[in-house]
Amino acid sequence: MNPPSLPSRESLTVEFKSDRSRLSDRELVEAVVCLANADGGEIWLGVEDNGTPTGLHAEHLNLAGLGGLVAARTSPSVAVVVTPVNLNGIAVAHIAVPKSSAEVATSNGVYLRRRIKHDGTPECAPMLPHDRASRAAHFGLADASAQPVAGATLADLDPLERERLRQSVQQYGGDRVLLELDDEALDGALGLTARQADGARVPTLTGLLLVGREQALRDLVPTHEFAFQVLAQEAVRFNEFRRFPLLKALDWLETNFRPYNPEREIQVGLFRVPVPRVDLGAFREAVANALVHRDYHRLGAVHVRLDDDGLTISNPGGLVDGVTLANLLTTEPRPRNRTLADAMKRVGVVERSGRGVDKIYRGMLRFGRPEPDYRRTSEYSVVLRLATVDADESFLKLVVDEERKLGRDLPIDSLIALAALRELKRLGTEELAVHIQREPAQAKRTLELLLEAGLVQAHGATKGRTYTLAPGVYQADGDKAAYTRQTGFSALQHEQLVLNYVRQHQAIRRADVMELCRLSEGQAKELLKRMKASGQLQLEGAGRGALYRLKPLA
Repeated sequence: MNPPSLPSRESLTVEFKSDRSRLSDRELVEAVVCLANADGGEIWLGVEDNGTPTGLHAEHLNLAGLGGLVAARTSPSVAVVVTPVNLNGIAVAHIAVPKSSAEVATSNGVYLRRRIKHDGTPECAPMLPHDRASRAAHFGLADASAQPVAGATLADLDPLERERLRQSVQQYGGDRVLLELDDEALDGALGLTARQADGARVPTLTGLLLVGREQALRDLVPTHEFAFQVLAQEAVRFNEFRRFPLLKALDWLETNFRPYNPEREIQVGLFRVPVPRVDLGAFREAVANALVHRDYHRLGAVHVRLDDDGLTISNPGGLVDGVTLANLLTTEPRPRNRTLADAMKRVGVVERSGRGVDKIYRGMLRFGRPEPDYRRTSEYSVVLRLATVDADESFLKLVVDEERKLGRDLPIDSLIALAALRELKRLGTEELAVHIQREPAQAKRTLELLLEAGLVQAHGATKGRTYTLAPGVYQADGDKAAYTRQTGFSALQHEQLVLNYVRQHQAIRRADVMELCRLSEGQAKELLKRMKASGQLQLEGAGRGALYRLKPLA
């Protein structure tokens, strides 16, 4: 195994430690704790802050016991890997620190975490109590929404909000069993209250967030806040902050959003289909997700902002551990606030299967709009951008017609595939696998099912096989030229293109064929092989220098 390479500078995961005056055991252990409580990383012992190697102190030249020292002085024990590295004759040590899923402290009770300062440089900062609670929630080790709120009493729960909850169950098709329960049983079923050791009931964070009085939320849950903002040509048309309980918050946000969400209708067969600026189902799911999954240990509001380019919804607290931008569509649900999320599912406000992201994707893609954009998400916040471009009516008609034939919604993988083909014109299984966040085998099954349904057309053999939207998709709107451009040419037309090229340039290479006919390497190879066998071309040379020329007439 090659020795690790020295990075050029310090970062969130890289720490340089000088050892000229012998780094103390305390400082070394604290550096390990600092990285372990963030994303893990590497410590370079014997390297100055500016990245200059100056070597290990004489007492550290024997690295055998360093790993054991770290394990003994961290709680829980951190297992580091220590590797000696020679940098142009200078002995240094590389210490690999794993990311810990639990809070790590030194044996003296010091909690530190790595973070980036405002100037972009890293530092080790103390982990305050709210930092530790937030980290536990990030890893799913604690559920703040299930905990009693200090100072809260049953008088802080609002009977009007509890009635709103029952109405929401009916409105959104939630768990109707909840409608048969009295207040105390309802509170217990949804985790709105918790029993103390003396048997008394106390509101939980979930209870205050769902049915708490506004004043109680202001006083007892200072991190709860949301804002609705509308910007038009940089002018502020609406900008208000509120601290309503969540069900009232969703009603208020939707009511204020509707005037800015114009809707028209298009005719699809015998039916008229509404086409809003933003799909309300996607809007409701995205806003509810931001309110439910935000980090209630962090200050900061949930922002819902509409501007000239689109709708942006952001919330404090990044994605929880195990969820990334590359698996949003496929990972199992991992709610930061489990009790709150379960309550909202039972009420019916959010997707009960836990696949709310699918609903947001569907609300964008079925109208021929770009997929939801989460690229601005960071470790500190989740940021979702929904484009408000005009709908593609022909694509919407295709989706609506197919769903009526099926008698159900198109599977989300199929919808993503059709949308990707609409945008990119031609796809292979590897490319689609990235879009649907699944294995290539699943992407192939999706494309072959669309092929059977007559929605896509296949090109080429099994290896290098590509897909385009079927002719009828474009011909339905009379855009035959667009279909011809995106499907390419028939095998006979490919041959004519190659022959014309050779007549003009005297010879052609395989790479030229790939570019000229928009074929994969394997397809170009087969085409040239076929034309050579039929006597149209002859091969000169081999390997990279191989050329094909017209075969002389006998």
